[in-house]
Amino acid sequence: MLFIVMTKMIKIDGWRCERCSHEWTPRNKQEKPKVCPKCKSPYWDTPKKVVTEKE
Repeated sequence: MLFIVMTKMIKIDGWRCERCSHEWTPRNKQEKPKVCPKCKSPYWDTPKKVVTEKE
């Protein structure tokens, strides 16, 4: 017996933290989140700056 399962993919818009890479969907889609719900960083939408040592 052969069973074929049809699945559908959906796209959900959400946010991603640039600091901890956490992804979530907001409760209120009209306003931008103030902090990341996981790491609580207010700079969640700004990439981390990499500091290199100068010799």
